[in-house]
Amino acid sequence: GPGGGGMAAEGDVELELETEPNGSGGGSDGAGGRAAEKPRKHDSGAADLERVTDYAEEKEIQSSNLETAMSVIGDRRSREQKAKQEREKELAKVTIKKEDLELIMTEMEISRAAAERSLREHMGNVVEALITLTN
Repeated sequence: GPGGGGMAAEGDVELELETEPNGSGGGSDGAGGRAAEKPRKHDSGAADLERVTDYAEEKEIQSSNLETAMSVIGDRRSREQKAKQEREKELAKVTIKKEDLELIMTEMEISRAAAERSLREHMGNVVEALITLTN
């Protein structure tokens, strides 16, 4: 009775053990089939990733170009600023006659600063300053 039942049960267990490898064998075939499809999906994923990377790199290049451009503009500005300051210094060194200054102010009806500026720009040459101002 029960002993025989035990034997049968053991036989079942053995049977299961035998079918399992076959089952997983079939399963791995199935997985094999799936695995064959998988690389294709993976490739498209990699391609997408590459596209994203390219895009990111492009953005980086653009922003670094912008930075370069900005620093170039910055340099140019500071150079112009320097040049202006140098020019102002040079102009300040120019000796101008008070009467020339007054003449220009009266003739051209301009402020002392404007008159002085044009005189200095023409190295104190009142005639040249006047000619430029009349043009």
